Amino acid sequence: MPLLRYAIRIPLLLWHLLINLPLTLLCTMPLFDRVRIGNERLGYRMIRAWSAGLLRIFGFRLRRIGTPMQGATLFVANHVSWTDIVMLHSQRMMGFVAKREISGWPLIGSLAARGETIFHQRGSTESLGGVLHEMLARLREGRAVGVFPEGRTRDGSAIGPFHARIFLAAVEAGAPVQPVALRYGERGAAQTVVAFQPGESFFGNFLRLLGEPPRAAEVHFLAPIATIDTEGRRRIAELARERIIAAMGEDARD
Repeated sequence: MPLLRYAIRIPLLLWHLLINLPLTLLCTMPLFDRVRIGNERLGYRMIRAWSAGLLRIFGFRLRRIGTPMQGATLFVANHVSWTDIVMLHSQRMMGFVAKREISGWPLIGSLAARGETIFHQRGSTESLGGVLHEMLARLREGRAVGVFPEGRTRDGSAIGPFHARIFLAAVEAGAPVQPVALRYGERGAAQTVVAFQPGESFFGNFLRLLGEPPRAAEVHFLAPIATIDTEGRRRIAELARERIIAAMGEDARD
């Protein structure tokens, strides 16, 4: 069965990379990106469509529960794999805070740059200061930013502590924080499968997931947290984590 899945998906992936991706990137150019479809820029709409298409090629049956907020919002989600960014981009355009190494990843790095990613050098206080400054500027402009407060991917078996400092930009901008729970498989049963395995590279994870059986992928947009009504960024971080953990255990039919 894995060989059959590769035989079907590899040609679809090549088409998506060689034909659909250049068209998507073209639509993000200033000349075309001025075009709007409803209240959304053409470039944003194309990135969302391309991201949803990539998930389908990998066999993910995407389901959204809840609604992403519009306008200036800090979206915070649990972090499992590179697919998290693709899943969120399929639902709402947002500039992610991501480790600088991603800028060099094939395919994902190029799309991340066009997708307004804010790259951060891990372990650098100066880089973090610049990231927070850019986040604050975007939120004040009415744009959305996405972060993974755990700071890194894990093995999928648990959700790590949330770093409170990353919430500072939302507090200073007075922007709401919307927690997002990302679940793979029925009731999150495939979190550890989708996650990076010990010593597994991005390319290794990419190829392995391409041959995996079809499975559900759920994105739960949870009740937002009003930063102006919540005492301190540490409490906001705790609330966001609590809501995501609670959603991970819920039946998607609820």
